[in-house]
Amino acid sequence: MSDLLLEHTGAVARVTLNRPAVHNAFNAAMIADLARIFAELSADPGVRVVVLAGAGPSFCAGADIHWMQESLAYSEAENLADAQRLALMLRAIDECTKPVVALVQGAALGGGAGLVAVADLVLAEEGARFGLTEIKLGIVPAVISPFVLRKMLPGPARALFLTGERFSAARAYELGLVTTLTPAGQLEEALAAVITQLHSSSPAAVPVAKEIWRTVRGLAPEAAFTYTTGTIARIRVSPEGQEGLRAFLEKRRPQWTAGG
Repeated sequence: MSDLLLEHTGAVARVTLNRPAVHNAFNAAMIADLARIFAELSADPGVRVVVLAGAGPSFCAGADIHWMQESLAYSEAENLADAQRLALMLRAIDECTKPVVALVQGAALGGGAGLVAVADLVLAEEGARFGLTEIKLGIVPAVISPFVLRKMLPGPARALFLTGERFSAARAYELGLVTTLTPAGQLEEALAAVITQLHSSSPAAVPVAKEIWRTVRGLAPEAAFTYTTGTIARIRVSPEGQEGLRAFLEKRRPQWTAGG
């Protein structure tokens, strides 16, 4: 059985974590495969939306126990290389040029919460549980922290880094980790509505919008002025920028929605 499943339905790619017996916990192979697959999907012109899901009762319960056992024998240099591979995988998802939609049921703990943090939209069942649980294992949520802290409210994150307590999907929604809450068994219905919305978005503008979100908050005012004005000027004269404005003025749908 493959640890990951990749399916294509039209312009939607679905990546499923496929280790349900261990609640889709990470191991080295899964981390490497996720990094590779998201890099490939990011470059695939036929893909407009990527769905990230977990098979079985949970989305992702963090690190696999056998992987953690192996790490006990690692040197600091080996641990550094291991951590860098995890960080590069999260970055590959975070920087994917396509909208990434996570579907969360059951548990999203530790590294699983990191996956939630690098998704653009997160649809979670109301019974899902989240946690930055590393502190309970004598370690810290270091690798996932840059991504988590961009999405979560900083005050509650500070406390949760220290307590490691698990929290509800409703709380995750309040903190900014979750976009949409659904009753149990209704993730697919919510996903269909989100995909419809995303298919109406300009494919060329989506990666630029994602880049703006990642970039602008870290810029000084003058740098932000230069970056944002230059970006909109470039987009306005782009083919889809021109098409979108013309479609609006002509009261018609833009051409990119035809294949959605």
